Amino acid sequence: MFASVLIANRGEIAVRIIRTLRAMGVRSVAVHSDADRDARHVREADLAVRLERGYLDIDAVIGAARAAGAEAVHPGYGFLAENAEFARRCAAAGLVFVGPPAEAIEAMGDKIRAKETVSRAGVPVVPGGAEPGDDLVEAATRIGFPVLVKPSAGGGGKGMLPVWSAGELPAALESARRTALAAFGDGTLLIERLVERPRHIEIQVLADGHGNAVHLGERECSLQRRHQKIIEEAPSPLLDEPTRRRMGAAAVEAARAVGYVGAGTVEFIVSGREGPIEFSFMEMNTRLQVEHPVTEMVTGLDLVELQLRIAAGEPLPFGQDEVRLRGHAVEARLYAEDPARDFLPTGGRILALREPAGAGVRVDSGLAEGMVVGSDYDPMLAKVAAWAPDRAGALTALDRALGSTVILGVTTNVAFLRDLLGDPRVAAGRLDTGLVESHMAERHAAEDLTGEPVAVAEEVLAAAALVFQSEAGEPSGESPGDPWDVADGWRIGERAWTLHRLGVPVRVRGPVDDAEIEVNGRSLGRARLVPYAHPGPYGSEAAVTVGGVTRRYAVARDRDALWLGALWHEEGGHTWRITRAEPGRDSEAAGHAGDGVVRSPMPGTVLVVKAAEGDRVTAGQPLLIVEAMKMEHTLTAPVDGVLAELRARPGQSVELDAILARVTAVTA
Repeated sequence: MFASVLIANRGEIAVRIIRTLRAMGVRSVAVHSDADRDARHVREADLAVRLERGYLDIDAVIGAARAAGAEAVHPGYGFLAENAEFARRCAAAGLVFVGPPAEAIEAMGDKIRAKETVSRAGVPVVPGGAEPGDDLVEAATRIGFPVLVKPSAGGGGKGMLPVWSAGELPAALESARRTALAAFGDGTLLIERLVERPRHIEIQVLADGHGNAVHLGERECSLQRRHQKIIEEAPSPLLDEPTRRRMGAAAVEAARAVGYVGAGTVEFIVSGREGPIEFSFMEMNTRLQVEHPVTEMVTGLDLVELQLRIAAGEPLPFGQDEVRLRGHAVEARLYAEDPARDFLPTGGRILALREPAGAGVRVDSGLAEGMVVGSDYDPMLAKVAAWAPDRAGALTALDRALGSTVILGVTTNVAFLRDLLGDPRVAAGRLDTGLVESHMAERHAAEDLTGEPVAVAEEVLAAAALVFQSEAGEPSGESPGDPWDVADGWRIGERAWTLHRLGVPVRVRGPVDDAEIEVNGRSLGRARLVPYAHPGPYGSEAAVTVGGVTRRYAVARDRDALWLGALWHEEGGHTWRITRAEPGRDSEAAGHAGDGVVRSPMPGTVLVVKAAEGDRVTAGQPLLIVEAMKMEHTLTAPVDGVLAELRARPGQSVELDAILARVTAVTA
């Protein structure tokens, strides 16, 4: 076995690999960018080396490995994990690449070539498609709409776009090619028939250098948004044992067809129609998968250890007949994203962190209190997985684990994941790749029936006001000109706060340990705040009694901007960012429908500017494209009019809600 291994990655996967290396007695070497110099994987590794130009610099990564005395390089996933040139360069430098041969990476990394290869081996493939060199517009017409445009290189759903008509195709090709070049350095695209609302099921395979190959069962990965998985489970609730054997055998044949060695995943599209289960090869990921923990939990195997042993030349220690699946495991991916904004990436400093624990619960995380989540890397923060003897128990255990998760300072998808797990279709195992979108649409429809935006619970606003008042001190009534106070709410022994972006007024009368609370003009009765000890530099806990009911909150605030915000986590995984509204803010800062202002929906970089100041524009016309974490978002004109102001230029970094343009409405 190797004495020292360099991990050419970051975040939760680097921390997870370090865990196995430590258990095996192997020295771990981390690498890091300047943005990650204080990251958790840097702190936990035995040795850490700075990369001046980031994780994609092959020369620097290999130089770091040689300087650190590493014998092997584990690429994790993403970055250089499926880069055949990196695998070759490692070998030329005398380093063992913990992954498949470069030839296998090339064969499966090119989706067009991969489909041809596995088809010759007898593995069914998605019907339709375009040959290399084809005119993609003509190919789409020949295949028939709807079609799926996707990069031939790379994976992770990046650049994949469904196209429903010929009119949508040019813009989709432009966007997919731009994303493919940015993410994978290769703008080659392919088009294939879109299988509507299918299931996404993948098979984990292992192959050694001695001719042995096995599969470790399947993972159901149908719960996705933007073609990226958010909840995965093993085994699939769909497959019976005969189908599992057929799909497993097809996956092993696909791996053998390219001389595969190491751990890999063969992904299949499974028809969502009633009747016999039909499956088609989609692609092979020539690396460890994000969702590998659920396979480890049902097989009892450590896939990273097996990768290392195979790379060291050892044969597989078991055969196919010895693989056993026990119980059920479900994993949820925690992202820095805002489900209410169509899952756009978010960012910020982790002010308070509490990760779940307990029997059957596993957390793979790169998080630490005080770390900054920026827009440089993928928004996945951590993974929470749960095991139980049966599927219902695993779903319940995962829901409970998410409910005890606290991540404050960054908007995440934790509450949405819990809501999704509660969907009756998920509980029944009736899954498909469109379920997340339909779930969101149904929730929005239910909210629209009320005719009002989703409100923050009154007791949460009351608790926020009490904490604000406890930080500010008791009002004396001697400073009526204080700009933070609502003018008509200032009296001796009373302070009024306007909280949250909805502008809800909250009034506190009396001391925080025995106050009368009024929210939006309605009395909630007596209230009491009991602060708890501060477990970290940013966060604390507080118990708040409102109307005789006591709730416990995790509370965090930015020390550099105490009055700009407070973040609350209530039992159940719901997090609110409560802000104090400043009197006199103009409509530009507050924002309202039809104001003509175009704001950035996420922290990121302006890629393209499609209009100039003074242009006449129409509502819905594309004005700019903002990119964050390899995801593009097109910003359009909110109204018909003139582009009166443009504050953005290509390459400019922008913050969340930054004003980028203003359209002055023109009436006919």
